[in-house]
Amino acid sequence: MTVLDASALRDLESRHAHLLHRSFRQRFGGLMMLCGILLYCLYSAWFFDLPKLVAEGHWERLGIYLRQWISYDVQPVFRIGSDGTIATRYPRFNPLGDDPHPDWVRANPDGSVTVQVSGSKTVHVARKQVDVTAYGVTTPVRLEGENAKVDGPLPGWMTAYEDTISVDLGFAGDVSISGDQVKVRKRFLGWPNFIFDTQSPFFDKPAGEVLRLIVSGERLDKSQSNLSLAFENFWNNSAWQHGDIWVKLFQTIVMAFLGTLLGAVFAFPAAFLAARNMTSSHLVNQAMKRFFDFLRSVDMLIWALFLTRAFGPGPLAGSGAIFLTEWGTLGKLYAEGLENIDNKPREGIQSTGASTVLTHRYGVMPQVMPVIVGQTLYQWESNVRGATIIGAVGAGGIGLKLWEAMRTNANWANVCYMVLLILIVVFLFDMASSALRSRLIGDRSG
Repeated sequence: MTVLDASALRDLESRHAHLLHRSFRQRFGGLMMLCGILLYCLYSAWFFDLPKLVAEGHWERLGIYLRQWISYDVQPVFRIGSDGTIATRYPRFNPLGDDPHPDWVRANPDGSVTVQVSGSKTVHVARKQVDVTAYGVTTPVRLEGENAKVDGPLPGWMTAYEDTISVDLGFAGDVSISGDQVKVRKRFLGWPNFIFDTQSPFFDKPAGEVLRLIVSGERLDKSQSNLSLAFENFWNNSAWQHGDIWVKLFQTIVMAFLGTLLGAVFAFPAAFLAARNMTSSHLVNQAMKRFFDFLRSVDMLIWALFLTRAFGPGPLAGSGAIFLTEWGTLGKLYAEGLENIDNKPREGIQSTGASTVLTHRYGVMPQVMPVIVGQTLYQWESNVRGATIIGAVGAGGIGLKLWEAMRTNANWANVCYMVLLILIVVFLFDMASSALRSRLIGDRSG
């Protein structure tokens, strides 16, 4: 064991003073940064009044919307006449077709109607009373004139609104009972009539029968084959609008490709003017860089708003918005890549008396090409998502269809369909971008 005397300790202290005598910032810098972040979070919570927003938020709507993404409902309405008869009707655009007779709605010999909502949850509609059975309890609702009343306390899944009783049956659906009308909403998993709508001759036929008709069945329409008819019915499905959605999706892809391509074409020569080591004029460098800053500072969405006013709504405005944004973004990225190259290969080629074009071709491009290819492909992939957003302001593409479906607040299954299509396209473009980048740059690891 070595024992250090006072002289050795002073020598050690003098040689490693930066470790033994740390400054206040070095000792407490991390703690001060953590406290600063915490104070900033508290300030943000106060500034945006987050506790109030969280408390007053309609969180139940999240479950409702997500539920509507993957399910649909059928809404039979039972009107009780003055003579005691019960008439059943369905909404105009009913997923069961024009003349539905579902097996879960049963007409009884005494004139009453029983609706099997789900499992043990049933609604029995009679002339003067509606019996609702759910969660192991049967609750009678008396119908008196225009009012619906329940004797005694209401169960937790029932609510009274003036003259109406509302029944919440969870995911299975709900019931609204008034004095002369009972409206039932029964929910089903899945997307109704996704292939053929209710107007198609293939509607409600089993898959095996549809395949038989397409392959060898007698023509349903004398003017065309069953295969052509099936495709036409699918493409022009009035409920899901496959044809329009796919055309708008293709418009979005074309907008992203055209806008990125034009941005790259214009940004490439402009980057040589902005790079300090390529153009000696400081004025030209700064002017071009400020021009790039201007193009980038105006968001793509704002450019889309300007161009839709100038050229009207459509994919031309969307392509122009992407082009202007990418001109600024790619120009800046290309210029930075040019400024960071190694000048030795360039100087070596210049010493042979080569022209400026040949110097750039063999001394500059091999170094900057990986940056150009990588950034351009990444922006192309990113602009597929951006084209969807700007479509919502009238710039064309699937974004406009998505916004229209969301505004109705009743087409959430169609919203889910379009979101899935966009996700699939983004995934495919991501894989294609990675493959192209690896092939063009020469990196096989990706």
